[in-house]
Order: sequence, then structure tokens, then C-alpha cells
Amino acid sequence: MVLIIREPATPEQIESMLKTWDVFIKIAVDIERKILAGGGVRHYECEQELLKDGSRQRDIWGADWSPFTQEIVFESIINIRPSQNNRSMIIQSTQIRQQVSKITQQLLGGS
Repeated sequence: MVLIIREPATPEQIESMLKTWDVFIKIAVDIERKILAGGGVRHYECEQELLKDGSRQRDIWGADWSPFTQEIVFESIINIRPSQNNRSMIIQSTQIRQQVSKITQQLLGGS
């Protein structure tokens, strides 16, 4: 189940998003709106929920987050965007990685 998280997630929301992969959560983060969607099988599903909610594709970046280690892996197929100078699945911009990290920590890290 993909959830859109706008406020710090509750332990129940974290548990719900963990049901797909058990040890990590696939997330898509809107760095402009400072929200995220998490819990899908693929980052694409999270991205689609954010797009339906009014996000712009250029503001959405994919990553994996582990609630157990608080680590983020900045790798997703949705990150391949030559038009934004990101030709890799890994988020290449340090600034964007920092934004994704900060938003993820604020919304998921306290749980």
C-alpha cells in the first residue's frame, strides 16, 4: 500500500509501508512540496501517487529508506532524467540528495 506522508509518519504508517519489503521502504520524495509517498513495490507506484496528488515529475526523486538503520539509498529508475542532467539511477546532485535526505528524515526518521 502506497501512502502519501505530509506530516511525521506514525509507527502504524511505517509498519504499513514496510509490509511490501520488510526491511526497507521504497519512497518517492517531492522536494518542492516537501512530502513523500512510500510503500510500493516500485518507486514508480509512489511517483504516480504524488503525480495524482498534484506534484510535478521534475520535483520527484526515488530512493529506498531503512527505518532500522535510518539509511537512504538514492537509487531508482525514476531518477534517470537526462533533461535534468541526471543520467544515472543514482541521484547525482549533492543538493538534491540533501533535500531528499532532509525531507525523509523529517517525515519518516522519528518513527
